[in-house]
Amino acid sequence: GEGKGHVFVYVSLELTFPVFLLLFVCSAPPAPPHSLLPFRDTDTSVQLKWQEPEDKDGILGYYLYYSEKGKQKWKTVNNKPYTKNSFIVHGLKTGREYVFRVKSVSRAGNSNYSEESPSIRVKAALRVPSAPSAIALLLCTGSEMVVGWRAPAHSGGDPVRGYYLDKKEEGADVWREVNVSAVKQRQLKVSNLTSGNFYQFRVFAANVVGVGKPSEPSEPFLCEKWTMPEPGCPYDVEIKEVRDTSLVAVWAPPLYEGQGPVTGYLLELSQDDQSDKWTAVNEQPISGTHYKVCGLETGQTYRLRVTAVNEAGAGCPSLPSEPITALTPPGTEDLGLYTVETTDDPGKSSSYDFTAEDLERLKELSWQVRNPLIELKSGWQVEVSEEGRVRLWLQTESLSDAAELRLIFNDREISSAPVRAVCTSGGDSVGSSLPEDQGSYTAQLKDGKAKNQCTLVFVDNCEFISFTRPHFQEDLSWSVTDECELVIKCKVTNTTKETTLKWFKEGKEIKEVSYDRTYKVVVSDKRGEDQSNLKLLDEALSAGPLSIECTEEGFRLFCSLKYYTSHLKTSWLFKFVANSEHGSRTGFSAHKVWIDILNPTEKDKGKFTLEMFDGKETHKRHLDLSGQVFFICFDYGAVWWKDHLFISLTGRAHVIKGLPDVVAIMEAKTLCLTCFVDGDPYPDIFWLRNDKEIAFQGHFAVIKEHKCTTITINNVTMQDSGKYSILVSNKYGSETVDVTVSVYKRGDKPPENAVMMG
Repeated sequence: GEGKGHVFVYVSLELTFPVFLLLFVCSAPPAPPHSLLPFRDTDTSVQLKWQEPEDKDGILGYYLYYSEKGKQKWKTVNNKPYTKNSFIVHGLKTGREYVFRVKSVSRAGNSNYSEESPSIRVKAALRVPSAPSAIALLLCTGSEMVVGWRAPAHSGGDPVRGYYLDKKEEGADVWREVNVSAVKQRQLKVSNLTSGNFYQFRVFAANVVGVGKPSEPSEPFLCEKWTMPEPGCPYDVEIKEVRDTSLVAVWAPPLYEGQGPVTGYLLELSQDDQSDKWTAVNEQPISGTHYKVCGLETGQTYRLRVTAVNEAGAGCPSLPSEPITALTPPGTEDLGLYTVETTDDPGKSSSYDFTAEDLERLKELSWQVRNPLIELKSGWQVEVSEEGRVRLWLQTESLSDAAELRLIFNDREISSAPVRAVCTSGGDSVGSSLPEDQGSYTAQLKDGKAKNQCTLVFVDNCEFISFTRPHFQEDLSWSVTDECELVIKCKVTNTTKETTLKWFKEGKEIKEVSYDRTYKVVVSDKRGEDQSNLKLLDEALSAGPLSIECTEEGFRLFCSLKYYTSHLKTSWLFKFVANSEHGSRTGFSAHKVWIDILNPTEKDKGKFTLEMFDGKETHKRHLDLSGQVFFICFDYGAVWWKDHLFISLTGRAHVIKGLPDVVAIMEAKTLCLTCFVDGDPYPDIFWLRNDKEIAFQGHFAVIKEHKCTTITINNVTMQDSGKYSILVSNKYGSETVDVTVSVYKRGDKPPENAVMMG
């Protein structure tokens, strides 16, 4: 018999010994879906819908397949089970005829194929536009009216080709057409009207399919010549760039200006869909025809209307905008792709992807504009004459005649004096040879809004007097070359041809340099001498703890040093024994000593010791790898022991930040897809469309930067819909990330759950 989701088999035998009952239980595959139907979507995609099996217990999702009609060459649509019963298949050929089928998926296996769907020829689904709305009277002369309206919410998959206007007198039953030929503008002049009568209007939108339903009739408009001094009402009020706490309103100026030109606009907000309570947004009229409204309550619904103002006062308000909720759309922020297109030719457009780096750069530029600096070509410079006179000077960029210089000495402004000379033409200088002139010298510069300052400090008498003789501009310092040679150097100034330079080690002049911990150099001539000392600290005392990092061959134990010389003797121990059996390789650089453990195994768990002998005593560093569980992560991999298992991972190519599952973009826009990748070695990057590598020509362009790659598709068409992928690969592995791109026509509703682009 059949049970729900299982098959039960009962076997009974009548024998001379006791009866045996055997029960076999096994899981059965699920039933297939049914009633699979295709629907037109775009010129490269088809929407599928199907009925799920009656018993859905255990079903994980569905696999879909397609084939051109009559060929029976089935191709898989999705690589992982899809959980819903509606799916859009992209990447189909325009004009080709296709059939489809679907399977159920469960842990017990896949179902049989469903019955084939009816065939369908791929082409865009079209329908008539929805009804226009918001009919408004824009101007009346007594025998003529200018009527405007809002475009339909949905164009029907094809751009609106024009509009038809009907009229009737108030109370009449018959509508009469105003225009026989469609008009492209969303306003129309209606002539031959009777002054004093009331008229109503309705409007139709038409596309390539036909004429849509009419709008709701307008309110009755009185045909009477406008003579009021105030302007008429603005129209075409639209809401754009909706965020959690702000929105941008855009409108068209009134056709009737009254007895003077329009000088500005007042905006009002109303909460909820039908509220008659309006609150002023701006106290003073604004001059433009757009305005950003801030301070909104997140999640609250608003309507907005606009009133024009001239010298005579405020006119009548516009019709309210469509209700809008103050919520930032998912994925919307100020960063992203910005596109500008021409009004007469939407195909001509230009885009820029505004990134976080651009934002930081503009913030820095904004700060520099608001706080300009006078560029210093040099800081304070010091010149000392043979007579012991000190001259301080600095050099700036070209300054205007209005530039100001203040010289501050120890928080006190100074001017020219017998022992000091302050000059602002050709340079700023100060001369002195007295001990009381020690302290800080600050030059404060100002030229318009631009400012800057520079400070020099004399710290003691000896340092001050040293400027009258040869002296050290840079004291002794050390560095280690790539060949592991220790270089000790200094820089002297104010020398003459009689000046000599001598090196000393522990108080004795040296001719040959050998390793020691204390060095001294003396520079002198008849005017005096100066000296500089350097004490090399104990190498071992400057060593850090033992650390671990991954390598391609295993892992490395290392100790960071302040510097390394051959005088420092090092040795490595494993479990306190030298020359252990495990494979290893030692090495050193200017600031590091290490041992590489090659092809590590369980035997390499234990205590490692680094011994460093500096000629007097031995210093040790330890690292114990004997725990039951050891785990550590790095930029390029991980190493761990767990349950007697050793694993080493290296820098496999991977996508750091991938793509959304589905993106939607309007036809004729520019699409940019960006991925961040990583790997060591740096991976090769390939962009694919429907699993085939993209030839970067025509309207495809790719930019590859450090850890970042972007593909740009200019002026997208319906044929650009489909599956796009980024493939990254290096010698350690590869990764692929997919995104489905859905291109829709202006006025159409984009797919649900898609990230809007462009």
